[in-house]
Amino acid sequence: MTNERRVLVHPDKQSLGASVAARFITKIIDVLDEQERADIAISGGSVSTLVLAAIGQSPARESVDWSKVHVWWVDERWVAEGDADRNVTGTQSDFFAHVDIPEANIHPMAPSDAGLSIDEAAAQYERGLQDAAPEGAVAPRFDITLLGVGPDGHTASLFPEFPQLAVTDRAVLTVDDSPKPPAQRLTLSFPVINASQRVWVILSGAEKASVLGLALAGAAVDEVPVGGVQGRKRTVFFVDQDAARDVPENLIASTY
Repeated sequence: MTNERRVLVHPDKQSLGASVAARFITKIIDVLDEQERADIAISGGSVSTLVLAAIGQSPARESVDWSKVHVWWVDERWVAEGDADRNVTGTQSDFFAHVDIPEANIHPMAPSDAGLSIDEAAAQYERGLQDAAPEGAVAPRFDITLLGVGPDGHTASLFPEFPQLAVTDRAVLTVDDSPKPPAQRLTLSFPVINASQRVWVILSGAEKASVLGLALAGAAVDEVPVGGVQGRKRTVFFVDQDAARDVPENLIASTY
């Protein structure tokens, strides 16, 4: 196995979502053939939502033993339960309504109306991660982590030039001044994301092309945070043709 970064290019956004969904289902089946459970981490954003919805609509989803799948969140907006801005809200109808994952296997970050401060919510999620972690780790080594990317290069809620980028001793961080509303957020730290077995980064649109090119060219993580993601086994950028404009030819793969 290699953790070299590769790029898979798709003609358009819809085929991108369908392809990632198909690969996700196949990989989860493979993982569960080898181990008793699969842990995945998901994020918000339009493209990630597209992928989760495609998984939920795929007939192949019936081939997965979803009772062995645990779902975690890469980040969450600090808003009330049921708020449309909350990442978990859309996931309920797009994904969980179509796959039979036990409620105990779904691990959302706390909402702002749960009676906790944001710091308490971060600590609570850290404890949940540690309870599910292998010995000596602070979180599960996610079998697949799905990440989106903003036009500024942020991923999860790790933004350019923010101090959270340099934190290595915490699993869950708080953000109080996000440049995108809502201002307050919870996010996994880089060490937890990069402990994932596979990191799949999903980008669509011409506005993401320069960011992707910079990330793959080795731009400073402080300037382009997504450049700092690196799975233990695989790091794959799934992109549409518009986002692939600035990708070096040698990084584009037809398979992985």
